[in-house]
Amino acid sequence: MITLYDCSTAPSPRRARILLAEKGIAHQTVQVNLAQREQLGEAFRAINPLCTVPALRLEDGTVLTDNAAIEAWAEAYAPQPPLWGVTPAQRAEIASWHWRVEFEGLLAIAEGFRNSSPAMAGRALAGPDDVAQIPELAQRGIQRTQRFLRTLDERLQGRDYLAADRFSVADIVAVVAVDFARIVKVKPGPEHPNLLRWRSAMGLRPSMGL
Repeated sequence: MITLYDCSTAPSPRRARILLAEKGIAHQTVQVNLAQREQLGEAFRAINPLCTVPALRLEDGTVLTDNAAIEAWAEAYAPQPPLWGVTPAQRAEIASWHWRVEFEGLLAIAEGFRNSSPAMAGRALAGPDDVAQIPELAQRGIQRTQRFLRTLDERLQGRDYLAADRFSVADIVAVVAVDFARIVKVKPGPEHPNLLRWRSAMGLRPSMGL
């Protein structure tokens, strides 16, 4: 049985949950309590030495330890529906926006959150090693997040999807990023009408409630 090592409150494993649901890939779930730092314990280190979730154990025992690997595997394992496009141009456009959401959105939010939250003291970067917070990075992360929402709103003008005129992994990652931005008190408002419209439409997909 395929097993997803998950944390219901964290954004990164949510990406994997939505992806597996959209692909219709059956799996069992094991919760990893990040608040209690279970990911740093010896039991989970034996599964994923990177000490991060999600991790996906395949039926042959292989463990995929990041979303990039999980997305690549899922697209090959269950080609329908295609979430990376079907033409070379579509795949390139989706890959570009996927990268932008990762870099301009998720990393910016993480920068703001991990460098400001008392709960993240000593955990400014995910992984097995303790890393001190840099308070100056927190404000920069918030500013980058605000700019990211403006970028999405501009991109979504006249569009139903972020890339290639079809639902894709770029939309999945963008939904997770937009929702996660609330952790740094940044969220779409009246100044983001296209983003609000798109997020409302995305909310109609059953997977987005996961």
